[in-house]
Amino acid sequence: MRKKLLSLLLTGAVLIGLTGCGTKEEDKGGASKDPDTITIWAWDEAFNIPAANAAAELYKKDHEDVKIKVVTMAQNDIVAKLNTSLSSKTYDGLPDIVLIEDYRIQGYLNAYPDEFADLSSVVSAGDFAPYKTGVNQIGGNMYGVPFDSGVAALFYRKDLIEQAGYKESDMQDLTWDKYIEIGKAVKEKCGVDWLTLDPSDLGQLRMMMQSAGAWYTDKNGKVSIDKNDALASAIGVYQELMNAGFVKQVANWDQFVGAFNNGDVATVFTGCWIVPSIKSAENQSGKWAVASFPRMSNVASSVNASSIGGAGWYVLKNTGHEKAAVDFLGKTFGSSAELMYQLGSEISLIPTLKAADDYSSKDDFFGGQDVVADLINWTAKVPTVNYGQSTYAVEDIMTEAMQEILNGADVNKTLAAYQTTIESAVAQ
Repeated sequence: MRKKLLSLLLTGAVLIGLTGCGTKEEDKGGASKDPDTITIWAWDEAFNIPAANAAAELYKKDHEDVKIKVVTMAQNDIVAKLNTSLSSKTYDGLPDIVLIEDYRIQGYLNAYPDEFADLSSVVSAGDFAPYKTGVNQIGGNMYGVPFDSGVAALFYRKDLIEQAGYKESDMQDLTWDKYIEIGKAVKEKCGVDWLTLDPSDLGQLRMMMQSAGAWYTDKNGKVSIDKNDALASAIGVYQELMNAGFVKQVANWDQFVGAFNNGDVATVFTGCWIVPSIKSAENQSGKWAVASFPRMSNVASSVNASSIGGAGWYVLKNTGHEKAAVDFLGKTFGSSAELMYQLGSEISLIPTLKAADDYSSKDDFFGGQDVVADLINWTAKVPTVNYGQSTYAVEDIMTEAMQEILNGADVNKTLAAYQTTIESAVAQ
């Protein structure tokens, strides 16, 4: 089973544009031989690395004798090195604390059950947004500290929707049907595309499914492709979007960001981590607003809230610094509202720690809207789903299914056919 899970964990690239995008490896050192040093691995020098450094400074205020080393490493490199070392039980060079994406962690916890420290003594599931804690638990015990919210939202150009005859009130709590209606009007009256889509990326389907409390797997983690109403409906919405005449197709992150920075599209629906990229187009300040994620009107369980991405902090118990690393997480990311407020200001973090859910910040770029408070509010409403152990392995195959459907294949028949294919591919 471990060999199969190892293969699945290595499968798939990172999410579109996610803060999970790897950066250069700044320090190739692993866990220090110094017994007083806690080593942390994370990716993204603009987000996760500053967060880890801020936590280190906070912790050292009361623990001056503890050294903390933060190592920048591309996410895919972290995945590969963890898999290689944990499968062989060779711990030299591994960190004490590691950031792991929510979509991947259940695979690790199930494949390597004796490698991660139980953090139940320092964190409680009730201290965080409900949708974030399910992936961190095995048998009711907490093995990770939830970090950033990947809460999804609809970012839109309010100047363009007004030119098309709509108001900000029309953009609140949208259904996808209404979203498409407004998009057609914007395209017709303003000559601007409504959104970008990348047919090779299924992040859009993930967001739509989670809005209905569904996934590629059921609540028990079993493959659920055939007769998955939320998945079929999400594909139906995707087809409607592609056929509406207002989509600008993109093939990579730069094209995605360039489309809204250049004013080529009027909306972006994705995770809250996109805010810095939107705000990088300073000439568009005051023209943007944010609304809740659209819901699927034909799926009763679908709500105006979803998520994409996000990660948590984990302690490797066999690298020699378990006790100190657990204490570090408990006193920083696991409990400190002060740290969350600091990171909200410095890196636009939307916290999932409930102790910091009163954080707010009006933003002139978004017309004075209190975007942070809205995103925190929507975070609390994101449905909880079981991501299973093989999200990326499933999507490698689902991408083929989507291409068939977009080329005219029947949705339900195609999903029924791919149920068996995917079950076989991820069998444990």
